[in-house]
Amino acid sequence: MNDGFDLHCTRCPRLADFLAQVRRDQPDYHARPVAPFGTARPKLLIVGLAPGMHGANRTGRPFTGDYAGILLYATLHKFGFANRPESVALDDGFRLKQCRITNAVKCLPPANKPTGEEIRTCNRFLAHEIVALPKATVILALGSIAHNAVVRATGGKASAFKFGHGAEHTLDDGHRLIDSYHCSRYNTQTRRLTEKMFHDVFRRIRKLVGN
Repeated sequence: MNDGFDLHCTRCPRLADFLAQVRRDQPDYHARPVAPFGTARPKLLIVGLAPGMHGANRTGRPFTGDYAGILLYATLHKFGFANRPESVALDDGFRLKQCRITNAVKCLPPANKPTGEEIRTCNRFLAHEIVALPKATVILALGSIAHNAVVRATGGKASAFKFGHGAEHTLDDGHRLIDSYHCSRYNTQTRRLTEKMFHDVFRRIRKLVGN
């Protein structure tokens, strides 16, 4: 079975029902699984948690329209991974360079909290994405759920790879994984994640992938 991205996936009944309700309430929203975005063969793959209600779930592009995307896309531009510092809509001319963005869970979960079963069910898609990556690709996990999803997708055990901001891991499939706290509104406003901390992670990534 091909486990590539499926715009019409309904494998998780709770998520499928929730998205159907969102489409009724917000008929102009994307409100379907959100596809990965960026370069087909990247030097950097960024893995987030899941689409946000009024961000990626609305626009159909990861982190686009989300508060979390403000810091992420400005940072990608600063370090040469994007052509501009803002991503606001599918037709805004924004492009990623040497970079691809995806999520551990492709559908919007209620209250932004996917269940463990939903994360496991969606993991087949992430595994498919990672298998297709060049071996030199660095993977950045935004948050512990994304971290654990990447480890699972590459055949590893979570107990062997502990999440920590700025931590680096060599995964069982040979890819390099780097962790960061998620650039969410909560984390940035409480300063659990500062701009400097996020930039430090990207300085390390840029050193690893080259110019």
